[in-house]
Amino acid sequence: MRTIDEKAVLAANDDLLFSDFVQEQKYFILSCSYRALKKYINENDDEWSIALMAFSSAVKSYDIEKGSFFSYAEMIIKQKLIDFYRTTKKFNSEVSVSPSVFESNYDDDETPVEIKIEINEKIAKQTDYTITDEIEAINKEFLKFRFTFYDLANCSPKSQKTKEACKTAVLFILDNPIIRNEIYQTKQLPIKIIQKKTDLPRKLLENHRKYIIAALEILSGEYPMLAQYMSFIRKDGI
Repeated sequence: MRTIDEKAVLAANDDLLFSDFVQEQKYFILSCSYRALKKYINENDDEWSIALMAFSSAVKSYDIEKGSFFSYAEMIIKQKLIDFYRTTKKFNSEVSVSPSVFESNYDDDETPVEIKIEINEKIAKQTDYTITDEIEAINKEFLKFRFTFYDLANCSPKSQKTKEACKTAVLFILDNPIIRNEIYQTKQLPIKIIQKKTDLPRKLLENHRKYIIAALEILSGEYPMLAQYMSFIRKDGI
């Protein structure tokens, strides 16, 4: 077993090791970004934020039985950067387009029409907004709950089953204004109530508290680019 693969496995379950591992691999992340984009980036660029999130996701989802961590991480980083550029291109083209354009059944990519309409309405008001701006803005909200944007890499669901469970919790909160207000006022997740109403395991809710709150904040606020990463939570028609 390669040392770097072992480190990735250990970092996935240890916050301190994870932080150190990310710091150690900054050059690797930048190198992957260069190979994907054919241009140099730095830590002030939007692309860096995307690449960093992708690397964090790779650490959390890496399966050592499937090969080299570096190969896997580079694939994830490349994929996320390409998705980012496609999304940015779509945003730029939609700013001057009326939402009525999307009222037909035609769809030019995998993004649901209702989400494209919502994104268009928000982006049209802020054409110079970037994903870095959104991260900085949402991070201020996360700090009120005593965690940061980059803590999400440590608490994001790995399996599809856990992902669906978190989706159930978020949708339940979105559908219940009283509970949403309680969360905003107390800065706590009412785990007991959510558990009772959804039958979700208490341990799961506790372990993914930050992720659930983050999804709630992103989907409830003006964060159209970040909302793309949470689009799987959206119900039809929302």
